[in-house]
Amino acid sequence: MGRMALERGAARLIIWDINESNIELVKNELSGKGQVSGYRVDVSDRSVIEQAYATTVSECGPIDILIQCAGIVTSNATFDRLTTRDIERTMMINAIAPMNVAHVMLADMIKRDKGHICNIASAAGMLSMPKMSVYSASKWSVIGWSDSVRIELAKMKSKVRFTTVAPYFINTGMFDGVSSKIFPILDPENTARKIIRAIERNKDFRGIPFGFHFIRFWQAVLPAALFDYVFGAIFGIYHTMDHFTGRKNDNRKHIEGANSADSALTASVLQNGDNAERKVS
Repeated sequence: MGRMALERGAARLIIWDINESNIELVKNELSGKGQVSGYRVDVSDRSVIEQAYATTVSECGPIDILIQCAGIVTSNATFDRLTTRDIERTMMINAIAPMNVAHVMLADMIKRDKGHICNIASAAGMLSMPKMSVYSASKWSVIGWSDSVRIELAKMKSKVRFTTVAPYFINTGMFDGVSSKIFPILDPENTARKIIRAIERNKDFRGIPFGFHFIRFWQAVLPAALFDYVFGAIFGIYHTMDHFTGRKNDNRKHIEGANSADSALTASVLQNGDNAERKVS
């Protein structure tokens, strides 16, 4: 996604990641595309977020676009078999961390009346998923929070925009072993392209694939038992996690997005009048 942002005119890309080796890897891979900076940030720690933001702004300038793609999934265990740490860690990284990052950055965006925050949720935040109950809960949380802030900003007549993206399983390794009977496992490149396009077009919400936009409609019109039968038995959605393994032989196990666990990607786009000088950071 960072590469695509640079290719589409962003002048600086800034990566926040808990793993310094991943930062260096991305910087080396994208060095020929534009300016790339990176900071080691544990997004589960609010004080670290605040300090990292102050440093980022001081060294790179204001952030205009924030893309939040940090996420973890711990296992395919049923809820009764999850540990307290599994539950708390999943909610912290997937739900509370993006709220904290946005909360730290949003005040400056509102003050400048300029900015865009894109929160990567999941189709699991629209559709109940057995064997990933807490992951689903964290993504439901992101969708509800992100869209609520979008409405708040609109009522304030602010030009700051919020985009919520809810993709199906993406073939990044995070969900290795999942099976999909009817919906395809998403290609990372194509998915990143759709996310960037949603930001460029100021979309409020983007489900990927597009069919997930109709989930709420079917939930509203079908009795719960019939909905469960259609999506569980016929479409096989309720069995997608049965053979989940996640990443193997990788210290970045169960990481969502392009980088590593507890990562956040921020992008800054600086504009001067009608001629946009784009910096992604």
